[in-house]
Amino acid sequence: MQQLERLEEFKKSVQNKFNVYNSLFLNLPYRNIENVGMLIPLLMDQSEKGLKSGLNPKEILEGFFKNYAEVASEKDQIDFMFRIIQYVERQVVLYDSVEDAAFPKLHKHSSSLSLKDYFQLVEKNKSWDKIADKLDSFSARIVLTAHPTQFYTPAILDIITNLRSLILEDKIDEIDVALQQLGLTSLINAKKPTPLDEAKNIIYTLRHVYYDAIGDLYAYIKGSTNSFKFENHDIVRLGFWPGGDRDGNPFVTADITKDVMNELRINIMKCYYNDLKALQHKLTFKKIQDPLNELRANLYRAMFDPSKEVGYEDIIGPLNRIRESLENDYHKLYLKDLEKFIDKVKIFKTHFATIDIRQDHSIHTKVMTEVLKKNGFIKETLSELSEEKLINILLEEDMTLSPNDFEEEIVKDTIKNIGQLQSIQQRNGEEGCNRYIISNSEDIFSILFVYGLFRWCGWKDKTITFDIVPLFETMKGMDSAQNTMHQLFNLKAYRTHLTNRKDRQTIMLGFSDGTKDGGYLKANWSILKTKEVLSEVCDENNISAIFFDGRGGPPARGGGKTHRFYAAQTNKVANNEIQLTIQGQTITSTYGTKEQFIYNSEQLLTAGLSNTILEKEVTISDDDRNLIEELSETSFEKYDALKHHDKFMPYLENMSTLKYYTKANIGSRPGKRGNKAKLELTDLRAISFVGSWSQLKQNVPGYFGIGTALKKLKDSGRFAEAQKLYNEVPFFQALMMNSMMSLSKCYFELTSYMKQNDEYGDFWDILLNEYNLSKEMLLELSGMKILMEKEAVSRESIKIREDIVLPLLVIQQYALQKIGENNDYKALYEKIVTRSLYGNINASRNSA
Repeated sequence: MQQLERLEEFKKSVQNKFNVYNSLFLNLPYRNIENVGMLIPLLMDQSEKGLKSGLNPKEILEGFFKNYAEVASEKDQIDFMFRIIQYVERQVVLYDSVEDAAFPKLHKHSSSLSLKDYFQLVEKNKSWDKIADKLDSFSARIVLTAHPTQFYTPAILDIITNLRSLILEDKIDEIDVALQQLGLTSLINAKKPTPLDEAKNIIYTLRHVYYDAIGDLYAYIKGSTNSFKFENHDIVRLGFWPGGDRDGNPFVTADITKDVMNELRINIMKCYYNDLKALQHKLTFKKIQDPLNELRANLYRAMFDPSKEVGYEDIIGPLNRIRESLENDYHKLYLKDLEKFIDKVKIFKTHFATIDIRQDHSIHTKVMTEVLKKNGFIKETLSELSEEKLINILLEEDMTLSPNDFEEEIVKDTIKNIGQLQSIQQRNGEEGCNRYIISNSEDIFSILFVYGLFRWCGWKDKTITFDIVPLFETMKGMDSAQNTMHQLFNLKAYRTHLTNRKDRQTIMLGFSDGTKDGGYLKANWSILKTKEVLSEVCDENNISAIFFDGRGGPPARGGGKTHRFYAAQTNKVANNEIQLTIQGQTITSTYGTKEQFIYNSEQLLTAGLSNTILEKEVTISDDDRNLIEELSETSFEKYDALKHHDKFMPYLENMSTLKYYTKANIGSRPGKRGNKAKLELTDLRAISFVGSWSQLKQNVPGYFGIGTALKKLKDSGRFAEAQKLYNEVPFFQALMMNSMMSLSKCYFELTSYMKQNDEYGDFWDILLNEYNLSKEMLLELSGMKILMEKEAVSRESIKIREDIVLPLLVIQQYALQKIGENNDYKALYEKIVTRSLYGNINASRNSA
């Protein structure tokens, strides 16, 4: 019943409204593109019919140009396709705005439990005492990353915000004007953004959405916990990667990190300044004017003069004096308003968001090699030292490093950056930057190299006020993680370091590269097992394990339904915090409005708190574990065989949009690690890897191998075991439902022409056969008749989005076909492919 109500609301508030505004948009009279908008529905219809009847994109478009658009010359046809792409990009923006505006109405009919639902449950069961400690210590950290799928400029974000509010009020004339503005405003960057540009784009969202959203959410929790005093200002925290994440991005330098830290500090001061101005209209009482003016002067200084250090005490001190005066002298008038502001200051302090430093282990190896050569410990390579000797050097030897003592730029900058982290903490507070993450961690030296560099870059006689965080993201890294952490905890110097860090060890798991390496089911199962084992290792050593999940938008990169994922974690996994990355366009699509941010933050909190509140045991029996293990290995064998197929990398390079990701001005980071002439899977970024499969509408990393694994079980007469597993084990069900989402976004008809290709036809058939088998097996497993049967609104939303971008995808494939012909307009067709990435990425919302 609830699903029917929600679907009805979706049709009324989203589908019908979009159709009305879209017809308005498609009739807008722009210069040089008369009637293009009118032809888009026709092109969509012809594309759908053509693909279903077996025509290839080239045949569809040539027929369309001849019979409908009457565009004869190839140059005019190319211009026409660019116009279509521009229209489709804006249709996606319009649809996003309509759907986001309807979010509060749709949420009313949601089956997801909100904090309000949980608090009512606690009240009913009189169990506040059971969750009081958990609420006081639990935390959800949402870490915003700058991966290259979020590229809207602030101007476009402003238009989207305006459209949302106008759509809510059905102001048709003003919507008309806003759509005209959208049509005439460039959606994309004229040049590649710098890491600072990326940071500023996300700080825009911090300032205009998250500042008030987190303040309101905190106030709601505080107001709901009347039976005890709630003061956990870390319950929802923001993390930040732009400007700190230098893994594979040579443009993130020590100077960039410093600039981004300044931007974060200045922008939180602007938020405080605006709140203070509003408060001053209420706080007109004589005795508090001095502290008010003092605070305003402090904030003004901090906003416009980065050289002036304004610390947390310079802000909270005057506020505490104002509160004391309100309580003692002015009958607590406007005390609640003031306390809400004080709580915001306690939440964001002087940092706004915690910037993480991240670098790949291979870079630290290079730096350490140069350092130890310079200081006479080795002649050429680290292999000259025994493991014991190297550990001793890292933990015991004293030396002082200066960037100027080295020639190679990456070595200089790594040392310079670690050397400046103390001063950054002094300016933004320790919480502003206190984690150093090491990508591709596979052994003890991943962590110890960083520990040694901290010692030698100014922290020698001081407590290292940084968490050193290994990121296990390959199958090898996960397999050796238990041994790695055991070894670390047995080192006295490192154990002392952890004591100084409140006996907490943060460990990051990488879903994106894990899936790329091990396939969907094996990667996710390996991550869960790794979490369980590391929880046990930490527990044995009296250390609190904090898990940080590197998750992307789509299921193939750890995405999907967040609450479902975290609620399905077993009781063997430490549940002290939930930490996850929010990547690319997921920042604006899932956390882009105040309502969405609060809702999704609540989902994180309720997932983490539910076991405590509901006293729920989430376990997986030994028999079920053995079955998941069996399915995981069978699916991995199928995926691994595909990975090692001699056409796997050539297919991606020559038949997909892979190489065009690096040409699009959508991110500062290169599309692959290193600069080898021959492209290898290990060097490939998960974003462009998963994104390329998404652009092909094949989504291979989200399901490949699952169909084969389930079919093998069925053929041996054991399918009932898998059905029982699906119905009784939430973790397994969550993975299978996410795979069904990946399958629902596939459309092999788009590339069916490839089966005629002499070189890649057989490989394309392998992909199609596994898609069909996975779809068939998952429907039988779940008892559903159609994919995402029980998620009707998400299913309908996906269908509308896929329809919107179908003309764009047909144009993309047409351009790829033309490029293969080596004609005179090759450069323009390559530009068409590059431009066509944008609309599809945004329409899919979790495509890369």
